Amino acid sequence: MAHFQALDEFLVEGQPRELVATLWQELTKITPPDWISKAKQRDLYLAMQGITFTLSGVERPLPVDLVPRIIDVAEWKHLEAGIKQRIKALELFLDDVYGKQHLFADRVVPKSLIVTSEHFHRSAHGIKPANGVRIHVSGIDIVRDQHGVLRVLEDNLRSPSGVSYVLENRRTMAHVVPELFNDYSIRSVDEYPERLLAALVAAAPERKSHPNVVVLTPGVHNSAHFEHAFLARRMGVELVEGRDLYCKNNQVFMRTTKGSEQVDVIYRRIDDDFLDPIHFKPDSVLGIPGIINAARANNVTIANGVGNGVADDKALYPYVPKLIEYYLNETPIIPNVDTYDLQLPDALDFVLSNLSELVVKPVAGSGGYGITIGPRASKDELKEVAKEISKNPRNWIAQPLIALSTCPTVVEDGTIASRHIDFRPFAVNDGNEVWVLPGGLTRVALVAGNVVVNSSQGGGSKDTWVLAASESEPQSYPEITADELEDPLDSEIIPATAGPDVLPITRIQQQEEQQQQIGAIHA
Repeated sequence: MAHFQALDEFLVEGQPRELVATLWQELTKITPPDWISKAKQRDLYLAMQGITFTLSGVERPLPVDLVPRIIDVAEWKHLEAGIKQRIKALELFLDDVYGKQHLFADRVVPKSLIVTSEHFHRSAHGIKPANGVRIHVSGIDIVRDQHGVLRVLEDNLRSPSGVSYVLENRRTMAHVVPELFNDYSIRSVDEYPERLLAALVAAAPERKSHPNVVVLTPGVHNSAHFEHAFLARRMGVELVEGRDLYCKNNQVFMRTTKGSEQVDVIYRRIDDDFLDPIHFKPDSVLGIPGIINAARANNVTIANGVGNGVADDKALYPYVPKLIEYYLNETPIIPNVDTYDLQLPDALDFVLSNLSELVVKPVAGSGGYGITIGPRASKDELKEVAKEISKNPRNWIAQPLIALSTCPTVVEDGTIASRHIDFRPFAVNDGNEVWVLPGGLTRVALVAGNVVVNSSQGGGSKDTWVLAASESEPQSYPEITADELEDPLDSEIIPATAGPDVLPITRIQQQEEQQQQIGAIHA
């Protein structure tokens, strides 16, 4: 198999592309000592704002590279259309899987592939969302291959994380390198919290005029807790833990200093397995007993929907183009990365014979963990993964090694060097429209040659600039204001149990362990 040189999105043979020529001029005016100084200013700003994530048990600022990524108008329209198409098809798929299951009768996808997914939950049957939406928020991971073709790498439809960094990266850039914004009309990303809240309100049971919306977090020990608090504050809703809620008569209530309040919509950042100890993990101390029954009774909406993981199962991924054709009668706008379904005997034989040339991923893996990159693996590593694949092919997929595109990045010594990147745009579905945030999280592998960009693997991020098509579009010229220094949302909720200082130590440890297990999905 041939290996190709990665495409650089800024430079061709050392010269800037037309789209970024003006920006490149500005970037090259800044000397390495100045870049080092700006990096220190960035880190201080991020620390002051509390913009962090947790890696290996240590809370730290998410590394933000000071060179932005630029996407032009035409390419964004293509991406936007492809993401909307994909979400619409996957919504129909989930409705079918947890409903009449026509796709099995029509032999679109093997039934065994669906029912053996660890994210296929029979308890989700009978739950009919009020406005038909199960994928309220999605993060579709996109890569550009060596030929310049944009491809979907994977779908994230459970609790996709990272959108808070999209918004904060823009403010950080405006604070540290405002001069880079001068010559570009860039679409704003500030609208996201309002769009998310509107979608959650639209999903409320019985179309209540003033539904009570909350954000459900596993707790402060979760790696994405900053994002949970950030979104709750920006939407102006309560941030709650499972112990702050309880179910009665198939309804969900929140304890507050003013008494109990019924909750209509829960934007949960807790995995299905921990959500309801009656239906899932019986030892979960993070969820709310009875919440699944309340959702089935249509007294509360859980966003994203329970059981969504069956639609972003890596084993289903090779079938998504077929699902688009089946449900929408359309050709996929954004192609998949070529993927081998190892449950097919011919594909399995081919992959086992060519492991040294392929990337092998565990179906249940996330965050870049468990991946074997064939060309970089030792013979012993390849032998071990071959043994695991042969034991249970359902647990693995294989793909060719994609030479992810690169983008100039400021490295530790203040020089600029190319590093591999991918892209996670976020979409919000309110039942009438799938809205795609004009930007997204560009993730960058900060180590030279590394193609794993996940933050859980030490990667960083970039501000993503989508160029405005006209002056009438909302544009981004962020100002740093005093209210950025405000404390997190003051909550009126009171815990259902005693505070951590008086809880038995075993329960405290159980809470911390479970919060950490629920990582930033595919971070």
